[in-house]
Amino acid sequence: MDILTILIVAVLIATVAVLFAGIYSMARGGKYDEQHSEQFMFGRVALQAAGIILIVAAVLYATM
Repeated sequence: MDILTILIVAVLIATVAVLFAGIYSMARGGKYDEQHSEQFMFGRVALQAAGIILIVAAVLYATM
């Protein structure tokens, strides 16, 4: 595996971890959820964007 594949897998795992942390926070509710729900959402969206960028880079690299 090259470094790009490892980065894609790492971003995928991080995205799933943040997603489940946000779901757990919402299920728990309360003050913690009110304070951190937006941070979980931003983190998930940022990781998804990074994943898409890395996948596009891998496809472009493979076609060269």
